[in-house]
Amino acid sequence: MNEKILVLGSNSFSGSYFVEYCLCQGMQVFGASRSPEPITAFLPYRWLGAEQQHLFSFTQCDLNHDQEKLFELIKKEKIGKVVNFAAQSMVGQSWDYPLDWYQTNVMGLVSLTQRLKHLDFLDRYVHISTPEVYGSCSGFIEENKNYAPSTPYAVSRAAGDLHLHALHDAFGFPVVFTRAANVFGPGQQLYRIIPKVVISLLTGKKIPLHGGGTSQRSFIHMQDVADATFKILNAGENGEIYHISTDHIVTIRELVEMICMKIGKTFEDNVDIVGDRVGKDAAYLLDARKIKALGWVHKRTLDSGLDETEQWLKHNIEELMECSLNYIHRA
Repeated sequence: MNEKILVLGSNSFSGSYFVEYCLCQGMQVFGASRSPEPITAFLPYRWLGAEQQHLFSFTQCDLNHDQEKLFELIKKEKIGKVVNFAAQSMVGQSWDYPLDWYQTNVMGLVSLTQRLKHLDFLDRYVHISTPEVYGSCSGFIEENKNYAPSTPYAVSRAAGDLHLHALHDAFGFPVVFTRAANVFGPGQQLYRIIPKVVISLLTGKKIPLHGGGTSQRSFIHMQDVADATFKILNAGENGEIYHISTDHIVTIRELVEMICMKIGKTFEDNVDIVGDRVGKDAAYLLDARKIKALGWVHKRTLDSGLDETEQWLKHNIEELMECSLNYIHRA
């Protein structure tokens, strides 16, 4: 019998890559997201063969309003592993609709885990967190609980993390946390920095560069993150936090310059410098020694991943041009 796993937020960029990874390991995967499945270009698990896709089933379910449907599935299938990618995740827009961020990332999470903790067959709950909870940092930081969030998004994620820490300490809830650097790769939403820059250059649109692009980031391919998350699922220690990152640091400006060079466009002619976003963190650089101790190493470079993403965009350009380049908020 195939091992069963539930992936919440399976339609998300990160969630869909993890679904694909688990299917390739022969697991029986149950996916749940509040939205119906998008076009195939955004779902890496739909790029697999029929034999692997046969192990996947999808349920449309909003964690804020329809948990009963989800728990009927969990109990019926006796699913012992849950990985939660579901969250309101945009930083800038969280200032405009903070209540929606707190509803999903705090209240929805608390409701979900309150019910999960009563399941005697739950073996592991992997919570996909974010380095945004640390606020802006200097140097490479190790995993810790020193939270200093600077946006409603980060505050909501920090509150959710703290609740899960308390749940683990008080009741032994089998939670383990992941915090990944900036993820990228084929299939990413078009409003994210790398696909937005590439498609803007390909279609002659100007690129707004907030604050001149001085923020420092590490970019990591989503395939490598999925591999790390799978190792944490199986070998991580309950209650612990694991960073997933590379040591390669670039500024956002350097990233945009790299993409311009690859596509044969000049930075000066295609970029507009605009004001910075409120509360934007200058840097969060993650020490990833703990995950490496589990036998993980990243296999894809930023350079090769940019080429791969560009090819994905070009291959699907007609279909993708019908999609919005901007984030569209849903409560």
